[in-house]
Formats: sequence, structure tokens, C-alpha cells
Amino acid sequence: MPEEFRVAVAQMREARLRPEVFREEMPAPQRIAPYAAALSADVTIDGEDVGTGRIVLLHDPAGNDAWAGTFRCVAYARAEIDPEMANDPLLAEVGWSWLREALAAHEASYVAPSGTVTKVSSESFGGMADEEPSAQIEIRASWTPVVDLATGTSLNLGPHAEAWGELLCTASGLPPVPDGVATMPRGRGQVSRRGQRGRG
Repeated sequence: MPEEFRVAVAQMREARLRPEVFREEMPAPQRIAPYAAALSADVTIDGEDVGTGRIVLLHDPAGNDAWAGTFRCVAYARAEIDPEMANDPLLAEVGWSWLREALAAHEASYVAPSGTVTKVSSESFGGMADEEPSAQIEIRASWTPVVDLATGTSLNLGPHAEAWGELLCTASGLPPVPDGVATMPRGRGQVSRRGQRGRG
């Protein structure tokens, strides 16, 4: 394992996420890049999972023209939303702005962003007619983390993982953390609530 990838994975694992985000390591895809690592997470409020997602860190020491770099972050976020929101024609654009704003807020410099925002609404009929309508938003995105030339520091994957965590929380309807309030770091060995409940 290249040293720069080992350091990047450690930075991603040590990212400071909000207490509502319960993360754990997951198997990473092996055929997309020579090296890969991944985290999954659930956003839990009052014991109920309201959002879920994952982030994958890819590394190709030889570089990748499509990435415009040697690293690539691939993120996914899904959350329940108010069914009325699914009818908003600007929802997809707003969902994409959540990612851009999260990356900017955490000063995570990047290039070559791409992705999709999907909204899904469901209404039940027949024997299931008593069930309430439901809707979800899914955000799939990838971007290439780069060094912030203004600061001259080395590449740091922590802010990118933190931005992904914030995207999960925003999509799940959590209000922003007030200025001056720090989130608590969570270690690599953290067990998610899903695992504690024996659902996964």
C-alpha cells in the first residue's frame, strides 16, 4: 500500500462527524482503482435511521485522466424527505448545492466534480392503501480532492469526509451546527446503531 494512500485513509477514518452520524468501515470496490477504501454511515435521530450513505476513496498512483489526479472521492447519500418536496422542480439543483456548500464549508478543495440527484416518491394502493406516501432523495457524486494552493499544505482527506457527513445530515433534515459548537470525533472502531440492533 502506498504511503500517501495509507495516510489518506487514516485521515478519512479520523474525520470529525456529527454525533447523529454512525459510521463503520465497509468493503471497497476492487476493480475501479488499484487501491480503495470505504466508509458507510447512518444518520440516526431518536433511534430512527433517517438517512444513509457511503464514501469511497480511490487511488491510482499512475493517475487517471478522467479524475485529473491520483485520488477520487465517490459519495452516496439517501434520505427520507417530505413527499411534497419531491414535487419541487428545484429539488435536484438544491440537493447538488448541498454537496458544493458542504465542501466549501469544510475548505475541501477539489476539481472535476460530477454526479446525479434522484428523487423518488411512492404512493400505496389496494391492500397497502393505508400507508402514508413517502419520498426519498438520492445524491451520487464524485470529485477529485486537491491541495489548496492558497495554504500550501499537503492533501488532507479529512475535510472531504466531513463534507460527506454534512451532506448526509443536510439531506436528512438536520439543522446546521451553530458556529462555535464542535462535533466530537469518532474512532475507527465505532459500531453503528444498525449493527447494535442486529439489522445488518
